[in-house]
Amino acid sequence: MNKTEDFISLEHVHKSFAGVHALNDLSLTIKKGEIHCLAGENGSGKSTLIKVISGIHAPSEGVIRIGDKRLKRLTPKQAIALGVQVIYQDFSLFANLTVAENLALNTNLAQNKKFVSWKNVYALAREAMAKLQIDIDLNKEVGSLPVAQKQLIAIARALMFNARLIIMDEPTTALTGKEVQVLFDIVRQIQKDGIAVLFVSHKMREMLDISERITVIRNGIKVAEGPTTDFDEKLLTYHMTGQEFTNEKYMLEVDAKETPRLEAHNYCGKGFQNINLCLHKKEVIGITGLLGSGRTELAKAFFGMQKDTKGQLLIDGKQVQLSSISEAIKNGIAYVPEDRLSEGLFLSQSIKRNILATTLDSGDSSFFIDKKGAAERATRMVAEIGIKTNNPENPVNTLSGGNQQKVVLGKWLLTNAKILILNGPTVGVDIGSKAEIHKRIRNIAQEGDLAVIMFSDDIHELVHNCNRIIIMHKGEFVDEIPARAAEENDINNRLKELV
Repeated sequence: MNKTEDFISLEHVHKSFAGVHALNDLSLTIKKGEIHCLAGENGSGKSTLIKVISGIHAPSEGVIRIGDKRLKRLTPKQAIALGVQVIYQDFSLFANLTVAENLALNTNLAQNKKFVSWKNVYALAREAMAKLQIDIDLNKEVGSLPVAQKQLIAIARALMFNARLIIMDEPTTALTGKEVQVLFDIVRQIQKDGIAVLFVSHKMREMLDISERITVIRNGIKVAEGPTTDFDEKLLTYHMTGQEFTNEKYMLEVDAKETPRLEAHNYCGKGFQNINLCLHKKEVIGITGLLGSGRTELAKAFFGMQKDTKGQLLIDGKQVQLSSISEAIKNGIAYVPEDRLSEGLFLSQSIKRNILATTLDSGDSSFFIDKKGAAERATRMVAEIGIKTNNPENPVNTLSGGNQQKVVLGKWLLTNAKILILNGPTVGVDIGSKAEIHKRIRNIAQEGDLAVIMFSDDIHELVHNCNRIIIMHKGEFVDEIPARAAEENDINNRLKELV
């Protein structure tokens, strides 16, 4: 494998939509067998660049070179024939088909086969699995598989087409830390076969871990490029956002004499047991743990999503029974879910309607909604929480991931909640939006009387935003670390000990 030889080069590429530059004079080279990271925030132009390389978009100006071919544009069919494969965030798999059917489908379509040879289908599927040295039941429906296995199937399918470049679009968004390492092992294995990988991400640590070369784009312009050794997290953050962020910890002295906002005594439920917790106003506490630790189950139980819980829960000193979501809301608990798309938003509805969704049935018993007052509340929240939009009437699916997450947060802040539960509050959110969300959460807690519980496997997020961090293992709390003593490496090492 000759890594000095280029596989693909984009030279001075422009792409405009209705006069707006999505890519502006952008040049990029990916070498054979290279693991190259394309970094940038949401809206930076990463997706447009992927679509130019894969033939979906034709450049407005510029040239694409693949080997000895010099092209003004690619078609999707040409791109595939030349060895370009894209694995998008949704993997483009058929949930109702088996693993074998998903792996063999494209090959059968490409060969124009009118009849299915099941012997051939399974032979193709076994060959694809063997290339990655993985073992997944070929008869399982893909929809029933965990995200990590779906991703491996998508990679295996890409390799069936003699891929020379595999583009992975935000491949680790829904993966745990352990699953990310498995993916990285697969990527390095692919590289040994001379296949280049373009790893598209906004997660800095992962970029620095897996890539050999990094290109950073912002507002459609290449702002930095070089070997990975030239970058660190601080420099990457600056290039991606054009800003420098401080990493101050959230320090808070709690008045032990004050009645706690939330107390749990020997609290037990499905996935957790013997939970004892004391949470005060203005606190932001973090709860983390490995896959299967019980942290997700506990987060949902606090929001009334588990009926059969035992033990004692108190809010402001008064015992409560959170047997339903409506009971939790009535007691002042708000919940921002990990999956905002399926659990937190009405995607086709307006930003304004989404923000008002939690409060339209509150207030007086009138049959009529004060539309003017509701609109004013929504507009005020858009401004307060910094949602970037020129019109709150726009559908929420027109927003970036970070701004969608702010909508979910904003709709709960309108309820004047006492306790805010954040389950993976910045999953799939770029670095700039993540910093804004963190700042809002700390300010909301500090300036009001809100108490916050942040459930996350992002240790960096917890260390810099929580006044104490609790580690869960096998459904129980096993460690509590105050902010002053919290160090990322120490917590990560503690989690490794629990594997």
